[in-house]
Amino acid sequence: MSSQKKSDSIASLDQMAKFTFTKNGIEQTFEFPLLSQTLGPEVIDIRELYTKTGYLTYDPGFTSTASCESSITFVDGEQGLLLHRGYSIQDLANHCDFLEVAYLLLYGEIPNQSQHEKFEENIIVHTMLHEQLINFYQGFRRDAHPMAIMVGVVGALSAFYHDSLDLKDPEQRELASYRLIAKMPSIAAMAYKYSVGQPFMYPRNELKYAENFLHMMFALPSYDYQVNKTVARALNKIFILHADHEQNASTSTVRLAGSSAANPFACIASGIASLWGPAHGGANEAVLNMLKEIGKKERIPEFLNRAKDKTDPFRLMGFGHRIYKNFDPRAVVLKESCHEVLEAVGVKNNPLFELALELERIALQDDYFIEKKLFPNVDFYSGIILQAIGIPLSMFTVLFAVARTVGWVSQWREMIADPVQKIGRPRQRYIGPSQRQFNPVKER
Repeated sequence: MSSQKKSDSIASLDQMAKFTFTKNGIEQTFEFPLLSQTLGPEVIDIRELYTKTGYLTYDPGFTSTASCESSITFVDGEQGLLLHRGYSIQDLANHCDFLEVAYLLLYGEIPNQSQHEKFEENIIVHTMLHEQLINFYQGFRRDAHPMAIMVGVVGALSAFYHDSLDLKDPEQRELASYRLIAKMPSIAAMAYKYSVGQPFMYPRNELKYAENFLHMMFALPSYDYQVNKTVARALNKIFILHADHEQNASTSTVRLAGSSAANPFACIASGIASLWGPAHGGANEAVLNMLKEIGKKERIPEFLNRAKDKTDPFRLMGFGHRIYKNFDPRAVVLKESCHEVLEAVGVKNNPLFELALELERIALQDDYFIEKKLFPNVDFYSGIILQAIGIPLSMFTVLFAVARTVGWVSQWREMIADPVQKIGRPRQRYIGPSQRQFNPVKER
């Protein structure tokens, strides 16, 4: 059954929303289908709104508009619920490795052992980059932001892998998906190595996804680097917790780019560019900057009071969430890992981390934050973990991009296969001048 027929079958004559408009003194009533969801509120199908009424909707940020149908991820901010294909993020993060979740997002089911092994093999064989791509890095300044490098290198993949650009061929779409998921950690780690002047480390196929990334980030040819298992487990959870989050800005960007039939590498590069914005992917970096601004544990009450003052521009970063109005389910998972990592890498006596833990303790006991449900979110804990394991601030958003690539790819694949999908073409509320008469330059 096509997506169009599926939607239409949900709506019936007794499932219609009626709206009455008065225009030029004439009152008219129009009906629009109500479409149910598996979870969440009913959706008003307004595809024929302009045709029927001559009106457009005005929805800045599209916060009240469903731009697509999707069966991948569901978020309920009021309940603190995040589901991937129906599975809670807590279960996935606590019991799966990242590639199991990647398989789930791509194919809709958690893999059995043989499926997992086969999928892992398919990813492993694509972790290497074309050698000429390595030369591509030399075109960037050493002090270039790693996200700038990510946008450029990922976009350039389409110049190297011509055998996976035909969107109509399912096998080529699959090949492009594998390449993007496999190569993103290599691209990211090489961006870091280039920035610090160290030699690139090739991937090691005997390592797990998160372990391999740590190896490529921190190993050197001059000594044998040993991956800390506690750190690898925490990074695996961070990757899972950031893998997908419904139709956020970067995912919507990928879908919008994909709607024009752009190649998959260009689509993912556009998602990286959107994620680079500090309002989207830079929240965990902002947490560390905030901690540095607070400076000392003795100043925590002062900054908490400032956070409560609506006239003060200071904001407590890493607490509360735009979507989650109760608690961030990802933070619940990561809190335990945060404390484990600080113990494992021996930084609990570090003033910055002591400050973070004291801020967490005080805020969780403060009546104001409890009442407002301003609990630590995933960015608070992920920022502390990444700093503790030696990831520089400039790489925080890069790791977000590594994790989110599987979500972007899954959303892109779903969009390509959706028969209802059209090229994105939002409308606007025009507030400029009306048509004016043009005068030649001599008459102005």
